[in-house]
Amino acid sequence: MSSNPSLRDLYNPPSSAWAFIPPPPPPPMQNASTPAPATSAMTSYQWTTRPAHNSVFDLSPSLDLSEPSSLDVSLLLRSLVASALLQYASTALVMPLEVGKLLLQIQWIPKDAPAPSSQEYEEEEEEETLSDSTNEDESYFADPAASHIKYPAPKPVDDQGYVIRTSVLEDGTRPEYIIPVGSMNGTWDMVKRVVAFRGEGWLSLWKGLFTSCVHDVLFSNVQTFVDSLMHSVFLSSAVGLYRPPLLLPVASHVITGFLLSPLDLVRTRLIAQSAMQRHRTYTGPFDALRQIIAQEGGIRSMYFHPQLLIPTILDNGLRPLLHILMPTLIAPRLGFGPHVAPDTNPVTWAFAQGLGSVASLLITLPIETVRRRLQVQTRGTAKALRTCAETRPVPYNGVVDALWHIVTEERSDLPIKRRSKARRQQTERAEENDSNDLFVEKQDESKWLRNTGIGQLYRGMSMRLGVSVIVLLLTTFGGQPEVDGGWAEL
Repeated sequence: MSSNPSLRDLYNPPSSAWAFIPPPPPPPMQNASTPAPATSAMTSYQWTTRPAHNSVFDLSPSLDLSEPSSLDVSLLLRSLVASALLQYASTALVMPLEVGKLLLQIQWIPKDAPAPSSQEYEEEEEEETLSDSTNEDESYFADPAASHIKYPAPKPVDDQGYVIRTSVLEDGTRPEYIIPVGSMNGTWDMVKRVVAFRGEGWLSLWKGLFTSCVHDVLFSNVQTFVDSLMHSVFLSSAVGLYRPPLLLPVASHVITGFLLSPLDLVRTRLIAQSAMQRHRTYTGPFDALRQIIAQEGGIRSMYFHPQLLIPTILDNGLRPLLHILMPTLIAPRLGFGPHVAPDTNPVTWAFAQGLGSVASLLITLPIETVRRRLQVQTRGTAKALRTCAETRPVPYNGVVDALWHIVTEERSDLPIKRRSKARRQQTERAEENDSNDLFVEKQDESKWLRNTGIGQLYRGMSMRLGVSVIVLLLTTFGGQPEVDGGWAEL
């Protein structure tokens, strides 16, 4: 039996494969008749301190600290162009969903929307009744007063003889630039309807893209600058605070949102207006700014009008406030402990932050909906904006007035399904038979969503929930959550 070999016998010292030899001196000048000496077979290498090329897309700076530090204009321009292209592409990816959500938020659907369709049904009944009569002579000589034929009531007209529109579901009197209401229940349904509508099309999914991109870039940079400025002014470096005060980040978002509120106003109107050339109000963002300043009270009105200022403060203030407060309120009640922080419990904090963002939507979405509807309203001497979605013909007076009228005069049971003639006659006969029964409740009165507009305040809720879930997964498995950024879009 042989003994185990020793590891010492298996060890081989590594050979030095690299040899750095200075280059040989140049050979002396020789005559043409003198043969040149033989060159060495060993290749000489010279060590260099220059680092390898490490930049991505030639955008990162050099890592060589020995090089003189100076402003590289070409590198700066390439960085700005690449950053602008990335921001523009990322905004273009989410723009169709943003357009669908905004059109759902400004869409006005009153409770009595299907009522005027009875006139169309009466006309159909009249045609069917007249076609069923086989004896033309009897119908010709019959007494009109004793006839069983029911003639439809004349439609109301204005002074010029045009038929007055009495319902948003009337196809005959609906303007050609308005998308029919009642057939969209979510953001994706609105996106598909915009694409299929004759007056819009695929390009309408990217209305206001340039303005949205500029607004997002300015908001992220200006908010960071304002936040750092406020921290340097109001917080002393000697005070060792674990967490900055709550007021400063909220105030930085409110100030930034107030400064950029004209851009947000222009963006909303560019998305809401019709894409048809003869019904379009603004040709671009600069034309929109020019018309709003000239016709709606100038720059002061764009900033300080109560219907624009109050929703701006509420929308930009509640988002960061709830983003900070909700995780700290939810984490202890879920059994995670009283002291949960992003640096000590990143996964727990991310889960509490995701639940907090979902709960915050119950407060922020109604405020955002009211703000969009107030932004679509024109003021001063400007004509009413011809929007591609149905809007309220009577303007709102403010935030509270808009909330009240949305809840009380609109309906939430979307999509609206028009009943066929047979189904409608069956329902009418059932209602006539049950009219004297106190214990039978009619079908329309039994629908809660049919009689309230609360659902109109939460259009785009499913899309926001999906975004919150994606952010939660990325934060949980991708790294630490951002503490001071991204509140404006949550």
